[in-house]
Amino acid sequence: MNSQKIALLTDTGTNTPASFLAEHDIRVAPLRINFSDATFESGVDITPAELVARLPHEVPKTSLPSPQTIRDLFEQARADGYERAVFVTLSSGLSATCQTVRMVASQMTGFPVVVVDSLSIGIAAGLVVVAAANMIEADVPFLSLQRKLDALAADTRVYFSTKTLEYLRKGGRISEPVYRLGSMLNIKPVIKCNETGHYVVARKARGWERSLETEVRLVVEHAQQFGTVRLAICCSDADDYFEYLEGRLREELGKIGVNIESILYSDVSPDLLVHTGPDVVGIGVQGVR
Repeated sequence: MNSQKIALLTDTGTNTPASFLAEHDIRVAPLRINFSDATFESGVDITPAELVARLPHEVPKTSLPSPQTIRDLFEQARADGYERAVFVTLSSGLSATCQTVRMVASQMTGFPVVVVDSLSIGIAAGLVVVAAANMIEADVPFLSLQRKLDALAADTRVYFSTKTLEYLRKGGRISEPVYRLGSMLNIKPVIKCNETGHYVVARKARGWERSLETEVRLVVEHAQQFGTVRLAICCSDADDYFEYLEGRLREELGKIGVNIESILYSDVSPDLLVHTGPDVVGIGVQGVR
């Protein structure tokens, strides 16, 4: 337990690697995955592989953790000896999780909570979780964490591509015209979260390999305003581009003199696969000021 007795919590939409969660005692609120015949908690009673196996038969809906689940996590942290908490959520532009956590936090008595909207999703949001853990363990004062983590979230970006646009369309994440045009012309839009945390098309590429190169270029464009960055790479089980993307990122960032402080690797949580499908590759980049 850290000296300030600050618990750190997050949700499965941040895709923080399980090994890091366990090492730093980070508690996780699972998003729910709702099929017609059953409801699962992401990462608890359904794995990414099990989710992918069910997708051909039914594309489920996702829903946020219940207020009671969030409250139970806070109360368990208090029972374990923590006296305050930080909760980093996936983007409020994509889920009502952040608003729900804030509501529950406001009802906690004698247990102050800082709620950080990552304004991102997946492994890029996970970069904010990792930064929060490092700040807490470095004894950054509790009252300074909100400001520092909000600023860090604003300097963090995610870029991802999928081999098929079907799941983004079914989930309402891209429009029907974008889906039709992309499918006909083999155009793979690279998606990002904008400044308000909503999905937008960052750039379009023709073909899968070009979309990955476009992700690298977008990371370099964002990184060039910083002397040092933290990176994160995520791949679904169906694809493994970790080594390739790391090599390309090191090469391109080296050309412009940007240092890489760390690189985080992660698979993709079941709740995120619902909206992207089984073939997704993303990169997170976080500026270090």
